[in-house]
Amino acid sequence: MVFFIHLFLLCVTARFIHVHAQIQTGYISIDCGSQENFNYVDLDTGISYTSDGSFVNTGINKNISSEYAYPNNLYLPQPLSDLRSFPQGDKNCYTLRPNGGKSSLNLIRATFMYGNYDGENKLPEFDLYLGVHLWLSVKFKNSSDVVTTEIISVALEDTFSVCLVNVGLGVPFISGLELRPLDGSIYKTDTKKFVPLVLFERFDIGYTNGSGRYSSDVYDRIWSPYNSPSWDSLRTSIDIDTSGDGYRAPNEVMQTGSTPKNGTESLEFSWSVSDPKARFYIYLYFADLVVLRRNQTREFNVSWNEFQLFGSVRPRAYYASTFYNLRPLVGNEHNISIKKSGSANVPPILNAIEIYRVLESSELATFSRDVDAVENIRTTYKINRNWVGDPCGPKNYSWEGIICNYTNSNPPRIIFMNLSASDLTGQIAASIANLSSLETLDLSNNSLTGPIPDFLEKLSLLKLLDLRGNQLSGYIPKSLLERSRTGLLKLSVDSRNLCDSGSCKNKSKKKILIPIIASLLSLLVVLLPLIIFWRIKRKQKSSKESSNEEVRSIESNNKQFTYAEVANMTNNFQTAIGKGGFGSVYLGTLKNGKQVAVKLLSESSSQGYNEFQNEAELLMRVHHRNLASFVGYSHDNNRMALVYEYMANGNLKSYISEMRLKIAIDAAQGLEYLHHGCRPAIIHRDVKSANILLSENLDAKIADFGLSKGLPDDQTTHILTDVIGTAGYLDPEYRRSHNLNEKSDVYSFGIVLLELITGRPAIIKSMDHIHIMQYVGHYLKKGEITSVIDEQMGGDFNLESVSKAIEISVACTRAMSTQRVTMSEVLTGLKVCLEMEMTRGPRNQANHVVQKMVGLQMDHSPDICSMDFELMTDPSGR
Repeated sequence: MVFFIHLFLLCVTARFIHVHAQIQTGYISIDCGSQENFNYVDLDTGISYTSDGSFVNTGINKNISSEYAYPNNLYLPQPLSDLRSFPQGDKNCYTLRPNGGKSSLNLIRATFMYGNYDGENKLPEFDLYLGVHLWLSVKFKNSSDVVTTEIISVALEDTFSVCLVNVGLGVPFISGLELRPLDGSIYKTDTKKFVPLVLFERFDIGYTNGSGRYSSDVYDRIWSPYNSPSWDSLRTSIDIDTSGDGYRAPNEVMQTGSTPKNGTESLEFSWSVSDPKARFYIYLYFADLVVLRRNQTREFNVSWNEFQLFGSVRPRAYYASTFYNLRPLVGNEHNISIKKSGSANVPPILNAIEIYRVLESSELATFSRDVDAVENIRTTYKINRNWVGDPCGPKNYSWEGIICNYTNSNPPRIIFMNLSASDLTGQIAASIANLSSLETLDLSNNSLTGPIPDFLEKLSLLKLLDLRGNQLSGYIPKSLLERSRTGLLKLSVDSRNLCDSGSCKNKSKKKILIPIIASLLSLLVVLLPLIIFWRIKRKQKSSKESSNEEVRSIESNNKQFTYAEVANMTNNFQTAIGKGGFGSVYLGTLKNGKQVAVKLLSESSSQGYNEFQNEAELLMRVHHRNLASFVGYSHDNNRMALVYEYMANGNLKSYISEMRLKIAIDAAQGLEYLHHGCRPAIIHRDVKSANILLSENLDAKIADFGLSKGLPDDQTTHILTDVIGTAGYLDPEYRRSHNLNEKSDVYSFGIVLLELITGRPAIIKSMDHIHIMQYVGHYLKKGEITSVIDEQMGGDFNLESVSKAIEISVACTRAMSTQRVTMSEVLTGLKVCLEMEMTRGPRNQANHVVQKMVGLQMDHSPDICSMDFELMTDPSGR
């Protein structure tokens, strides 16, 4: 018998699920934060839920605290027991693809319950966006408060983007997300173009026994009960015919209603909001629940604030009809009155009502051609970034590496794209040509191949094009070369495989030499073993002869100069351009006219030969556009000189107020290469503003590697070594422990960053030799950010950008190296600062920025700021 009972229950359940599944066509029901590939049917609603892995690619899954979960909370809906949190990034988006595609009408519902999931008992606040439109600022009354919001919108594209934006008041999260397709003929507004409607209230009038969604509602709307003490409730068990009404309110809703207790009175209800410009649409549902006698008439008028909306409404018995206002109701006070007309002798009736507020937004979606272009770029290169939602929106939350231009009259346009070091392969994507407003394009340090395409000439507004660090070949389009020569375009390319159209023709003529060269190569293959044998023997002999020397010889692919050549190129050391502990630096000129800097080791050098040779050997190993290039060396009769590229604009210390962010990024890229691009890693050990040189175009390059140390292998994280560096920049942990690691450079770079921001030196002599961290920390404690910013900026800066840079410097200079960021993280942060600055956003003292910075602490203990002058190396002037 028990078996048959179970079998019966299974059949009933299966039938229920099957029937409900039929009305769930096109439903998207996401249990946010549930484990991957976990699908289930909610027993309370019969709705099939799925996990959110296929709708979002960021965030982490969390469960609410046990005190708010089942079984402590017996009535908690299953989708609310977990959630997805987004601690990383300012904007994270779900992508929903409605069945009806573009132009379809859909209802989207988002649900949130904090439930102290993070154990911090601190209610977060964040913003919810539909595309670029602010849908709701999500706030909670307490940890168990459930916030549910619905919006009705037309799909402008094939997908909807539901985005959570961090406003600095807590980590955004979401518990549930649902989409329900709607009949396109309903929820009409007075505008030609549908405006999104946010649910304000939805009431089942006359129903007092509970609330909830109904399985008979094909749109899965949630109806709440409502009744007034001055109203009488009516109810019928007869089905209400909704076939002629596209709104299709469920039977359970339409089978109840209310009339005024006093038959001569009207049905009144009202609401108010703080915004006098708020616009509302109301949708009133009517059906008579009794069959009137011949001498009875139910007829009424509906008015808003004493202005008639609908007149002579006569609901039919057991047939549903829906009325709505053709023009929005505008104001902060709203009163709806349903009163019987003069010919009626039966009081009015109301079965249900929906009130929607128009989603007001001045934001525009990104120009469609720009969107199509970046989407194509994303798929072509399989870019692994959080590129979801609108590329430019909401404003100031554009995609990583993208900066947009916003105006009130036009949609945003993409003007800046930085895809540097993004693992791009293949040829330059043709869709880039469709970004017609592009001003900056950085494709450097990738693995792009093929020619520089002619279509880049179409980008008439382009001011900067960086293609360095790729394997491009062929000719450079003529138009780009001409614009570069006239100064309209800053063009950066690697010249080894590129040429202009004329030189390419000359190269093609040389192809006739290939058969001859091939024959010679065949001969070389025969002779190669003999040559190798002879070289090995010669090298062994040379090594044996030099075994008793005190110094090691320098082997290099770079040119070795005689001392006479060095004296000649410097015009007998006529023009000194710098001086340091090693000796002096002189301006020189090679035979080809290229200017160089010649670093000459003096006999009385405080640094000594070992440091000088260390720099030479390191410069032979490393090659990066943000490291000073090595030209050659001289080691003649114990007189040693290093020859490297001349940096026309001296060092950063001299240009501390020029192009600060670009300089910081260049320097960070150089250090990041030493730490993460070299194997094994190299630690500079003397990072300071005097060791950051500036080219004619103010490109910054790291220099002076005399104190640098290379780690012995990739597994070693630190080495024990003597402490040396420069006072003010020296890592206090390294000074105490003698353990040197890459975070020692990070600390020093943090000091350089503070110099860039404040325009003050590491040790401020004019203020009793206080350390720059003490100076900045004093103002940060009080939240006075602008007080530390260099006056030479003249107020022309983006406060959020500078604040972000200060945060980065604080993260660099933590007392414990384990708490400091890496140079890769520093570089990423600085690029974000540059994006903020290039948006040319408001430069006022934004309260949220000030509040964010209040209490930001700098580790300026006496130990950190002590002055170890015996460790100090002299600035290496250029």
